[in-house]
Amino acid sequence: MTVMCDGRQVSALDELLAVGETLAPGRAAHELGLRSGEFDLAVQLEEIATVPPDPEARPGPAGSWGRRRVPVEEIRRLRTEEGFPDTLRERLRTVGATEAAGLLDIGPGRFLRLARAGSFAPVRFYVNRYGAVVWLYLASELTEFTDREPGLLRGRIPAVMRVMLDGGQDWRGRKWRSRRVAQLMGQAADGWQSAAVIAAVLPPEELASIAEDPLERTVLRRLRPSLAPPATGATAQQAVEWATMAAEFDEVLWYRVNLTRALDQARRHQPAKNRLRHPSMPTPPPPKPAPIRTPTTRAMSPFRIGASDG
Repeated sequence: MTVMCDGRQVSALDELLAVGETLAPGRAAHELGLRSGEFDLAVQLEEIATVPPDPEARPGPAGSWGRRRVPVEEIRRLRTEEGFPDTLRERLRTVGATEAAGLLDIGPGRFLRLARAGSFAPVRFYVNRYGAVVWLYLASELTEFTDREPGLLRGRIPAVMRVMLDGGQDWRGRKWRSRRVAQLMGQAADGWQSAAVIAAVLPPEELASIAEDPLERTVLRRLRPSLAPPATGATAQQAVEWATMAAEFDEVLWYRVNLTRALDQARRHQPAKNRLRHPSMPTPPPPKPAPIRTPTTRAMSPFRIGASDG
């Protein structure tokens, strides 16, 4: 709500909250004029900076992952941007395959082939009424792709891509998982939360073969973040599981290796029994090691595109 003061608009936020205070997600979304889904996406993309919750606060239904708060200064920063809120919403605009093909000025079939070959990283997905996963892409990233890789939009698709596609590969899921894991790793409060992020994309049997201690698996299960909104109905749930779970051998192996490393670090810093005893109060982590690379980075990509990948 805004009121007039000395000829200028002043919101209730400016009147009631002091510097240093933080807002719950719902209040922050309201102050920014964003719908819930837009706000969640903005946080995932780091368009909106958040801070960890008070460790003394009672965990909400989503656990510690769902209780991050937004500093008042961040709300004020965004609201003073030129063109707000339209510019913020434009950065958050997502499109499906048909609209994406239109933005790139290519046919839907070519867009699908490029997407399956890993040229774009979906930013989110939903399950339609037929139980199929529909991938969504950031419009701004597609525009950047047009400038960066014009050669892929015309002419023959590179041979290495054709080999991938003829072999039935589809990198849309793994590109989304890579992106989501990176987002959540940036929010992890300690080594056990970091390990839980990686564990969330591994099938149960793979997880059990790495974390053989039932107590450790309990910690990872309790700290497991939500990768995607819950689905309603058995068919939709199966589709969400398909989208969120690594399946191909090389991707599974990549996450197995990274989970092994993350668990080693977590164990050295805090035993699982101590972490289980204080699930909402992680011990401050030691200095972070080099970032864990995900299976969709250049080192793992089966092809290299253009000079910008050099």
